[in-house]
Amino acid sequence: MKSFPMFIRTTGRHVVIAGGGEQAAQKARLILKTDAALVLAAPALDAELAALVASGRAAWHNGPVTPALFAGAAMGFVATGCPGTDACLHALARAVGCPVNVVDQPALCDLTTPSLVDRDPVVVAIGTEGTAPVLARQIKTGVEQMLAPDLGGLAAFAGRMRAAVAGRVPRAQRRAFWAWVFGGAPRQAWDRGAQRDAAQLVKSAITAGGVPDAAPQTGSIALVGAGPGAPDLLTLRAVARLQEADVIFHDRLVDADVLELARRDAERVFVGKQVGAHAWPQDRINALIVAEARKGRRVVRLKSGDPGVFGRAAEELAAARTAGIPVEMVPGVTAACAAAASAGTALTERGVSDTLVLSTGMARAGDPLPDALRHAGPGTSLAFYMAVAQAGRIASGLVARGLPPQTPVTVAVDVSKPGARTLRGPVSTLPDLLARHGVTGCATILVTWPRVGETATEAPLAAVVAVSETETVAEEFRAGGTAQRRGACG
Repeated sequence: MKSFPMFIRTTGRHVVIAGGGEQAAQKARLILKTDAALVLAAPALDAELAALVASGRAAWHNGPVTPALFAGAAMGFVATGCPGTDACLHALARAVGCPVNVVDQPALCDLTTPSLVDRDPVVVAIGTEGTAPVLARQIKTGVEQMLAPDLGGLAAFAGRMRAAVAGRVPRAQRRAFWAWVFGGAPRQAWDRGAQRDAAQLVKSAITAGGVPDAAPQTGSIALVGAGPGAPDLLTLRAVARLQEADVIFHDRLVDADVLELARRDAERVFVGKQVGAHAWPQDRINALIVAEARKGRRVVRLKSGDPGVFGRAAEELAAARTAGIPVEMVPGVTAACAAAASAGTALTERGVSDTLVLSTGMARAGDPLPDALRHAGPGTSLAFYMAVAQAGRIASGLVARGLPPQTPVTVAVDVSKPGARTLRGPVSTLPDLLARHGVTGCATILVTWPRVGETATEAPLAAVVAVSETETVAEEFRAGGTAQRRGACG
């Protein structure tokens, strides 16, 4: 290493930023994350920096700059934009031993600013000694996905409890106690948003003497939305749950690259259905995820799309709650949103469509087909899930209700996946369009019906079909495969 990474205390100290433009503002944004007193040295300040001064968050020095300005500072930043001025200011700072960073002049830098993952008081700094800042930002993105957004709150809570632990937990057991706090039931509860439960677990353990291995092992269930397919469309929380999971129950439509984000030693259990193979009844899936959680394992039920949109989430939530298992639902990008984004259009438009309805073209085995068109009308956008097999009925029904037959249709195939493609045609020929291009299986049809007298400002959207596979949805539903199919299409 040519630079030693360390953290510099800022409490009760000041930081000098020389410069009044955008470069100086960038450094100010960084230092504002700390409690340092900020001193801005420049003849004039841009609007952002001036606002900091007006709010009292920074002081403005607009007179001559001398070494005394940098004396005692925790650090200094030089960002005037003039190489000659920057070099002179660097010399002034060095004269009083103030470490300084000169923007875009590595040779004059005593320190460099890293990419930060901020979970205050947990902070991860990533640096490349100024050689590859883009790489540092890419690494930062990966670390951001690894750490729960509210992890810092757990660290801060632990800090507040340190005195209590020192008073009640024997010294020989403290390391194991903290390992339990950050790797056991308290961390699991905190990460799923149950901070109060996590705090109570810790306080009860302290009262009991803090023997972590005597604390009950509590499992949990997370219903996680995998989105339409592309791994980078997962939420940070979804990635975190995959990396924490002991066992993952997944559907067939979950992309293999998504599963690669999981912890390497996590057990992966397929609970989907192949055509002609045995289906996994929903009751069996419910019993299985509850049984694994009762063993103290962290269970992820991974569903394509969003688990709460035609994903049978209500039944799995009910099963977990009946069993007394902590459960959470992590939303994902649902098929309607992914299809519209792929087509480059919006689901709603002011003055044209102000209502969005999600409906399904299929029903449980033995149930009549739903009246998917009952909400169709001017000013409404409708998203039909699992409806390719009913495309003819939907298209004719829309036209019968008054939608012009030539309203354009957009078909988005394999949205967010390498084989994505887009097809277009009139709504009246939707069934022919799907048949001509071999589009079958799980799909989403979006229909925007403009208000009377209005037209969409973008290319008119009548229907978008987001297709993620080539199987017959009706066949699978009739065979009883509703659990995995609904989860896959969410």
